[in-house]
Amino acid sequence: MRSTLFDLEKTIRQRRTADPSQSYVAKLTARGRGKIAQKVGEEAVETVIAAMASDREGAIGESADLLFHLLVLLADMDVPLDAVLDELDRREGVSGIAEKAARQPD
Repeated sequence: MRSTLFDLEKTIRQRRTADPSQSYVAKLTARGRGKIAQKVGEEAVETVIAAMASDREGAIGESADLLFHLLVLLADMDVPLDAVLDELDRREGVSGIAEKAARQPD
């Protein structure tokens, strides 16, 4: 799976500066981070709706959309996928309750 996500990350980073009339990634990037973040939120909600409806195929499709848009957002923020995966690796084997308790208060 990492290979697929890394390949997608590379494609997204390449297309960010393409002609917005020819590339959805470039068009979304040109609209700004707020629009990209909005799309991530929309896809997250659609994933939840599919899950609540026990729509397996819908959840698969919406999850793919969510991952795609999240990678677009990360690219816009210049956050490599490796950084997110490293954070997941760091959390491996740590209780979610303990991890949350160890976070700095906002």
